[in-house]
Amino acid sequence: MPIVTVLARCLVLGLALLALALPGAAAPYGWGSGGAVRVIGNDSGGALKPRIEEVRRMRARGDRVEIRGSYCRSSCTLYLGAGDVCVSPATQFGFHGPGYPGRPIRYDRFDYWSQRMAAHYPPELSAWFLTRARFVTAGYMTLSGAELIRMGVPPC
Repeated sequence: MPIVTVLARCLVLGLALLALALPGAAAPYGWGSGGAVRVIGNDSGGALKPRIEEVRRMRARGDRVEIRGSYCRSSCTLYLGAGDVCVSPATQFGFHGPGYPGRPIRYDRFDYWSQRMAAHYPPELSAWFLTRARFVTAGYMTLSGAELIRMGVPPC
């Protein structure tokens, strides 16, 4: 192989590695993360079981999750546990405790689902959720992405 070809390939590889080392750079599909880039935003949440399973699959694939947009509420916040995650400082995150629509939840189920939810959050956020936000049953306790970044979630 001619030396020019070898040098050209080294240059391309070096530039690619340099681009990955830059702050805020996302790995292209198949480079490092092993998964796709998924942008989440303006998500009002939904049922816990399917969301927990979705987050588990994303984490197993190595997907990069970027939480952007105006808001991420309820089970949307579980994406914080997807592994390779970043948040926009401007996104508003709404937290509340588990429950069943239109009917009461037994304390053992409430505690079980609260613990499952908290496991998706970094330690400081998890402690805050378990001592405060999980007891909210109407509306949300809101934190900004900037507040989550101060709690250890990487910024986008």
